[in-house]
Amino acid sequence: MNALNRDWLNCYIVPKTRRGEKFDSTIQRFNDSTRKAFTLIELILVLALLVIITSIALPEMAKFIRGRALSSESARMLALMHAAQSRAVSEGMPMMFWIDEQKNGYGVAAETSGQNGDAKAEDLLADDTLKIAVINAGVGTTPTTFKNLPAIKFLPDGTVDEGSPPSLQLTDGDGFACWLNELKGRTGYEIDSHAN
Repeated sequence: MNALNRDWLNCYIVPKTRRGEKFDSTIQRFNDSTRKAFTLIELILVLALLVIITSIALPEMAKFIRGRALSSESARMLALMHAAQSRAVSEGMPMMFWIDEQKNGYGVAAETSGQNGDAKAEDLLADDTLKIAVINAGVGTTPTTFKNLPAIKFLPDGTVDEGSPPSLQLTDGDGFACWLNELKGRTGYEIDSHAN
């Protein structure tokens, strides 16, 4: 009797009809192939795995985003330096790439401009999460300035003035840094993400 009762609990009745035929019913057994839902334990295990994977990936994503801010800002600064250098050569006059450490900004302007100022001058602000610093400004010579701010002076022959800072540093809130270092021969600057 126990075997019969257990067998009956594992069955259910499914009505079956066809056109024009009388109502018929069949007994079908539950089996694993007819189960179409997840159990609570399976759902909890999947959610636990997602939490573990997210907790591992989240710090790496934060580093990636932080690194992107540093690299994009340093690339933007270097592009503006190249523009200033190109403009100095093409216009035949010195161009100043100035750095405002207090306001976290930088820009380009002609060293001498007319009465209306430099129409092609550019002023930019660095990302809020970053800090700009001028390193070793004017070592051994008088530091180059523009409107009382440290500056890099690009000469008409395409070189950098001797009094220009040899390095600029970008630092984020977590202490990660990137440098823009002067090239040998004073022909420009390059990005360096390694400690000096």
